[in-house]
Order: sequence, then structure tokens, then C-alpha cells
Amino acid sequence: MSKIAISMGCPCGIGPEVTVAALRSVAPAHPDQRFVVHGDAGALAAAEASRGVSLRSMPNVEVVAVGALTADERRPGAPGIAAGRAQFDALERALDAVRAGEAAALVTGPVDKGGITRAGIPFKGHTEHLAARCGVARVVMMFAGPLLKTSLVTTHRAIAQLSSDITAEAVAETTAITARALRSSFGVARPHLVVCGLNPHAGEGGMFGREEIDAIAPGVSLARERLGEGFAITGPMGAESAFRKARDGRFDAVVAMFHDQATIASKLLDFGSAVNVTLGLPIIRTSVDHGTGADIAGQGVADEGGMVAALERALSMVASR
Repeated sequence: MSKIAISMGCPCGIGPEVTVAALRSVAPAHPDQRFVVHGDAGALAAAEASRGVSLRSMPNVEVVAVGALTADERRPGAPGIAAGRAQFDALERALDAVRAGEAAALVTGPVDKGGITRAGIPFKGHTEHLAARCGVARVVMMFAGPLLKTSLVTTHRAIAQLSSDITAEAVAETTAITARALRSSFGVARPHLVVCGLNPHAGEGGMFGREEIDAIAPGVSLARERLGEGFAITGPMGAESAFRKARDGRFDAVVAMFHDQATIASKLLDFGSAVNVTLGLPIIRTSVDHGTGADIAGQGVADEGGMVAALERALSMVASR
């Protein structure tokens, strides 16, 4: 029986609620798997009460209590310092379990990055933190949904930085990591990827910028050399065309240049069912693709579909490996 480690996310958001609600359907459907939830016990108990779920009644679900927040510290809304620290500690405990081989995959609930930072912990996001903890120079953020798979060359960067951050090496590494993951973890035997341009219409031959000429096209060529036979890469192509054609099934994945170029398309096409997957780590990590939902936390109305999808994606990736 393999284990899936879950960090429930911000205790003041919808993370606890979507976790318990998702396990209500996923855990019974996979009796040969064990699900270990890391997080504040009080927040989980409140979520169980709001959704009429009892984790203790599920024989293959275990709770590892991390921290001991008061009712005031875990109240719905913006997290204070204690809740900011608690969500980070839960992530660390779950990650430690996976890195130690005690669990086969990590599934993360939504965190409040500002809350973690206010607790005195430098934190740009899950992707960057996991890369640092695992000692990996480059990881790739992918949003994988039923209609679209898209990965990012840059993640949480200011738009003004993109021209310097998008290099031939960054494009080549992102494209190669994405292509190999499509084969190893998504069951695509001969992956065909399309790489977006940065500028409108992929720069129109330098009319709207030179990033496509100086960095993106050379990166595509490098990726082709490194991957060899069995992979196809098209691009750079204007983003509007790349995403439309991928939606229609002409490509297995899109390599986007920056965060919103990928996420706008992903959330329009697959919101609620797309999964944030971190490629290039020595571990399997999946996550919901939504935020903490502080405005609806504690009301018992959060949609658990994203967490269901994240758990199912993790299980399928474990099976593929």
C-alpha cells in the first residue's frame, strides 16, 4: 500500500474543506492507497463538520496534526502570523515524508503566500520552494487538464524581467523537461509540443521584438537536439494560435513564456479540473490550480473538484512510474 502525503494548505482558507470533501470520494475509490493529511487538527475538524465528513471513518486516511492553532488563529479570512507559520510547517512535514520515501507523492492544498511571508519565511510559491528543498536547479510548472496541458518557462516574475529571464537555455530545458514528462508520467508515446512566442504574433520576424529570434527559436533548436527522435517540437508560434490548436488536439502540450500566458488559457478551458504539476523534481507533486478562497472559507460551499483532480493525477503518475 503506497501513501500519498497531503498538505492541506492555509487553515484560514478553503484548503481544509476541499481536502476532506475530496477524500470522501477519492479514498473509498482507492482502498489500496493510503492518504496522509498534514495540517492543523482544529481546521480539519471544522471542515469535517461543515461538510459532514469523518476522516476517522475512512480506514485508509490518516491525519498528522501540525501545530495547534486557536479558534481565533484559524478563523476564515486572511491568515495571521501563527496560521502563516502553520501552513508552511504542514507543507514541510508532508514534503519531508515524501523525500524520506515514506510517501509516493505530495499533493498540496492552496497556501496564502503573503501569510507565510508575514510569518518571517521567504516564500515565492510552492514551485520555487520545492525546487530549493530538493536541490534542483530548474523545475517546470505545468497545468494539466482534460483539454490543455501547458508549462511555463518563467513562473512568478515581473513582466519587466521577462526579456532577460527568457534565454535559449531556459526555453530548451523547459521544453525538454515537459516532453520527457509527457512520455514518462502522462503516457504520451511520441509527444508533440508547441512553443509560444513572447511577443504578439511571435514577434513578426523581429518587428515586435527580438526575443523569438535571439532566445526562443534557438531554445527550440537546442531542445530538439537534446531530445532526439520520438519527439516533435513546433514553434515559436503566436500564443493565441498555439493554445487554440492545442485545445483542438494538434499538440500534446504548450510551452508558454510566462505565468499569465499559460494560466489564462488553462483557467478558461479547464478551471476546476486542471492540476498544477511540478515537473523536474525527484518526487511527484501535484496541486489544485486555485487559491485559498478566503472570501468563502468556512461556509461549506467550496468546490472540491480541483483537489479530487490533484489526488487522481498524483495516483496516475505514481502508477505510470
